[in-house]
Amino acid sequence: MRNSNIVISNFDEFLLEQNNKAQLRFLTCGSDDDGKSTLLGRLLYESKSVFEDQLLSTHIESRKFSAQGDSIDPALLVDGLQAEREQGITIDVAYHFFETEKRKFIAADTPGHEQYTRNMATGASTSELAIILVDASKGILTQTRRDSYIVSLFGIKNVILAVNKMDQVNFDQLVFEAIQKNYQDFASSIGLSEINCIPLSALNGDNVFTISDSMTWYQGSSLIELLETIDIQKKISPGDFRLPIESVNRPNASFRGFSGTIASGEIKVGSTIRSSLSGKKSKVKGIIDPSGEVEFAVSGQSVTLSLTDEIDISRGDILSTEDKPVELADRLAAHVIWMGTDPMIPERPYVIRFATDKTTAQITDLSFQVDVNTLEHLAAKKLELNEIGYCKIALGRAVAFDDYKNNRQTGSFILINRLTNDTVGAGVIDFALRRAHNIKWHEMKVDKTKRAQANNQKPCVLWFTGLSGSGKSTIADKVEQKLFQLGKRTTLLDGDNVRHGLNKDLGFTDQDRVENIRRIAEVSKLMLESGLITLVSFISPFKEERFMARELMAEGEFIEIFVDAPLEVCESRDPKGLYKKARAGELKNFTGIDSNYDKPENAEIVLNNSGTNVDGMVDQIISFLKKERFV
Repeated sequence: MRNSNIVISNFDEFLLEQNNKAQLRFLTCGSDDDGKSTLLGRLLYESKSVFEDQLLSTHIESRKFSAQGDSIDPALLVDGLQAEREQGITIDVAYHFFETEKRKFIAADTPGHEQYTRNMATGASTSELAIILVDASKGILTQTRRDSYIVSLFGIKNVILAVNKMDQVNFDQLVFEAIQKNYQDFASSIGLSEINCIPLSALNGDNVFTISDSMTWYQGSSLIELLETIDIQKKISPGDFRLPIESVNRPNASFRGFSGTIASGEIKVGSTIRSSLSGKKSKVKGIIDPSGEVEFAVSGQSVTLSLTDEIDISRGDILSTEDKPVELADRLAAHVIWMGTDPMIPERPYVIRFATDKTTAQITDLSFQVDVNTLEHLAAKKLELNEIGYCKIALGRAVAFDDYKNNRQTGSFILINRLTNDTVGAGVIDFALRRAHNIKWHEMKVDKTKRAQANNQKPCVLWFTGLSGSGKSTIADKVEQKLFQLGKRTTLLDGDNVRHGLNKDLGFTDQDRVENIRRIAEVSKLMLESGLITLVSFISPFKEERFMARELMAEGEFIEIFVDAPLEVCESRDPKGLYKKARAGELKNFTGIDSNYDKPENAEIVLNNSGTNVDGMVDQIISFLKKERFV
């Protein structure tokens, strides 16, 4: 049973009171070891939201993991992972539920360690208020500023600065006031204006539920009083009606409904709505929620709408009112928080997921990186883990979205690695970027099929990849000679040759290598459209870019040829003396030495080029082309 002394005299009245009680979602954040878990544990304990068996277990574990002696360590009430208890840090985002007589709370306990900043962003995305903790003995730190910037970025207007561990500085008023002024100066520079500052000791409970006798100089409210009374609703606009469609509900031939959770605004029977993707309009015929048919629905409700007209609507569409439609664009500008262990590199393709829609995306331009300490806009070519940048993003097709400042639900997105499905970034949309509407794809009368028929061949791209010195160019050259003898129309794109012209502006950093392959992939596609057998000989070290090149072509048109020669063999050949320079430190970012090479895992053709049997490998490729009827 719960540790509670509540006596319920009228159960029906109690249920009604609970249902009508307001709810607040907040997160705790700040630098590592500022006391976030301790504060949340104190809130759970004092609100009597802890089961007796959990209290008993926490007493036992306090003796084992804590330095508090026989006293209970509140942090152990919320640090659920064994690794967290042993290290004394919070690793994952944990959500805790508690309530007082005045309000219900959902609290997100987010990590303070820099390595887990991405988890903090996850908690911020759904919160209405942020409690930012500061260790009184340490003051404002880099992580404090980073968390505050993310809080501002995610549109949280209300912030409580909890200056914790005041007992460790003898409850000194001057220490508190100095931290308060320092933080308020920084907060105003990032647009945070609703700041409440509280000195407290979460471990001992000072100013958490009751005003502390040790800080008589503090004339403000306790933390729980602020949480119970702070007015969130006036800071959150109800917004325009937005219903991201999750599914089309078709239980029988006589009913067709469109289901989802209302992201913002309200809707009623008879309202005129508009489809974001088609632009078509209709009137709401009926609204169904879990209780049945209703006349009216608001933000947060899961509903199914039926319409008076049969219009094309599917998952990824967003329904809006006719006078305030959602944006529809294939370019956008956004702040991106990078969460991947591998850096974000412009032009590398990712999957981008919005409310209920997804497509491919490329960050075409990293305008600047934000220094969270100084708020300077720094020139950067890539984003590393936990860094924040302002980016221009190109989408694979037009999608529906809002500016984040107008709608948090439809104005945010995540970026996903296409090969691993890992979430590598999160972003908030600033605005849509417009393209010239007069740019159209012009269909030509002479197309790829007719060119291929005239050449008496099936066009394809032979993509040779391997380390420098593996023999890619030598083999590709001889394959083209053989095809030429067979009367086939070909072209050969070689890495060194292309860098004399098209790509002469590119170096050998990771981002330049990505752009190098992106350009060659697009040129290869043009050659393919011309009906040619196109041979491409590039190291192309990264699997993401080889995958991107493959996706540009139709099924079966991209043939990856891995020239597999061990590094020691390639280095012994060293036809251009590059390995020698790389080993001497004269050549940076050289593949195989100080830059990675991702070996292909599912290449159509693998050539073991440890020896000198070039003719045999050429015959292997020609045999494959004949078998697959390319020649």
